[in-house]
Amino acid sequence: MTTTDWPLWEVFVRSRRGLSHTHAGSLHAPDAELALRNARDLYTRRGEGVSIWVVPSSAITASSPDEKDPFFEPTADKPYRHPTFYEIPEGVQHL
Repeated sequence: MTTTDWPLWEVFVRSRRGLSHTHAGSLHAPDAELALRNARDLYTRRGEGVSIWVVPSSAITASSPDEKDPFFEPTADKPYRHPTFYEIPEGVQHL
């Protein structure tokens, strides 16, 4: 197997100051362990990461930007899900 045959992996990194993982980029590797090591070397060189996820690109399913209107339309008819209908009591912080 040559490097051009290696599967593509998506890399997600959680920074020291962050609470969630964000997409950092992609890389090719023969397996998950090497993908994780390569991701560490490539995307956290300055020690900014505390956690890395690597996911095979073939395992990701995404919605199509061309179908955004019909795909997200069902949420528009549920206005009760938006916090505009609720009053926030005095003294409530971080909401």
